[in-house]
Amino acid sequence: MEHQTKERFRAVYLTAEDLRVAASILYNAYHDDPFFMQTLGYEDKVSYEQKLRAAIREELNELWQQEQTLVGWFDEERLIGIACVVSQHAPLGEAKNWHWRLKMLLGTGWQSTQMMLKKEAQILEHLPGKACGILQFIALAPTEQGKGHGQQLLKAVQSWCDDQPELDGIGVFVSHPLHKHLFQSNGFESLGPIHFDKVEGELMFYRRPSNEA
Repeated sequence: MEHQTKERFRAVYLTAEDLRVAASILYNAYHDDPFFMQTLGYEDKVSYEQKLRAAIREELNELWQQEQTLVGWFDEERLIGIACVVSQHAPLGEAKNWHWRLKMLLGTGWQSTQMMLKKEAQILEHLPGKACGILQFIALAPTEQGKGHGQQLLKAVQSWCDDQPELDGIGVFVSHPLHKHLFQSNGFESLGPIHFDKVEGELMFYRRPSNEA
């Protein structure tokens, strides 16, 4: 995969060597995410940040081990953004494998692990079918935000989706109004409100053009 807008910027699949930087980008981008703040207990900041690092590390490792789609957005050779798409062929929700459960349990605790499993299960329940991907993460490095990179990265993900004949589209849970606007302006439709305990948002869906009536 290589999607170029200018010579300088490109979207390509991540390699194993990129995972450490990818985890750092995700940690910074999701530090104030309402779902993680509630799930991991933001009241104790030191504990929260330790659990968040563990959660992102294990999620990223699981996606890599399951050979899911990890798209990097590069400024020349420097990774500045990442998008992670998981298909329903991978174990999700209650089907998560024991290794992920054990590692997440050790890193974040039993209650947090259960909430993450429930979130995935609820998203799966509201998707329009079994041939859908889920955009688990999309993030930019803090210094690269507000420069239009988010839209370019999202377009690269959509371009990838358009080339996957087995997919009907991609769903994403959105809890921030600005993020909702980004997805809406790029062709995502709302499948309705969805909430996880006290965290409210919308499930949005990008439908592959070839599957539209």
